[in-house]
Amino acid sequence: MADVILENVYKRFGDFTAVEDFNLHINNEEFMVFVGPSGCGKTTTLRMIAGLEDISQGNIKIGDRVVNDVPPKDRDIAMVFQNYALYPHMSVYQNMSFGLRLRKTPKDEIDKRVKEAAAILQIEELLDRRPRELSGGQRQRVALGRAIVRKPKVFLMDEPLSNLDAKLRVEMRAQISKLHQSLGVTTIYVTHDQVEAMTMGTRIVVMKDGLIQQVDSPINLYDKPVNKFVGGFMGSPAMNFLTGTVKDGILTSEHFSVTPDAALKEKLKPYNGKKVFVGVRPEDLFLVGETEIPEENHSVKSIVEVVEPLGAETVIIASVGSDQIVARLDPHAQVKAGDKVTLIADPEKVQAFDLDSETNIRFT
Repeated sequence: MADVILENVYKRFGDFTAVEDFNLHINNEEFMVFVGPSGCGKTTTLRMIAGLEDISQGNIKIGDRVVNDVPPKDRDIAMVFQNYALYPHMSVYQNMSFGLRLRKTPKDEIDKRVKEAAAILQIEELLDRRPRELSGGQRQRVALGRAIVRKPKVFLMDEPLSNLDAKLRVEMRAQISKLHQSLGVTTIYVTHDQVEAMTMGTRIVVMKDGLIQQVDSPINLYDKPVNKFVGGFMGSPAMNFLTGTVKDGILTSEHFSVTPDAALKEKLKPYNGKKVFVGVRPEDLFLVGETEIPEENHSVKSIVEVVEPLGAETVIIASVGSDQIVARLDPHAQVKAGDKVTLIADPEKVQAFDLDSETNIRFT
């Protein structure tokens, strides 16, 4: 087991900087998730930790050892890839034991470790099969098993669930989380799926354009995003953003008027008369009558464009002037496309972002 530390790490490809000034301390036994849109540098960072990409500048430590020049096989890490990377001509048992055989581990020790890992992953009955005889979920378990038998200091996982269907992804998320709890191995997990990140990570690194935007617990990223990008990226459906003007602490436009709570109102004093981005999550919007929050102080006038009944809730997409918002309503909400509705915003959950820097005014 080990801490993983990245100090001022850069990765450049010619004139292009893929990862810039990356600083992070991942604690022993932590489950750290790297999340962000395609091209943000998360996989490149993981590959630098693994030794599959050289770093351009900085230091990477695994435990108490700087591993900048240590080859991947000597870093005491195990990697789980997006495409499983199983040998098609080998059985499950042979795939799982391959790394140990290369290290000339004694046969009885290999057998013990493979069977222990197979039991943990509930794939004992698959040990004699070939990868082509397995489902996607079974192949992913074999790939996990191959990592487990190594007993590494660090697990590195690069979008391991992206090839699975939605139902299986949910099942495998739970499986990997349970596995981490039982093994306690430091784990670094890359995904573009923020739901995956929120449900699995002890902490999450949100990246954009090679830069860390915020490192925090899932709940803090959700409730206290440092900027508009993090606020919009974390959460499904995403946070709504409207452009409004600050007038004596009230966030207002032609189509809405929201009085924020006292804390944000105080922070907005220097912005009086200026425009800001107003952020509100879909679950913090209510139809008139669904909440005791008064309409006159917190109303958003909108026109319903799309209604999506999902059983547990009804999601509506509505226009607010030239902007568009999403609201998660009661499953029995009586709304249809074309309706003019007034939505009420929860004042304690409303965020405001600087129009230029896009930083969250509430937490500056």
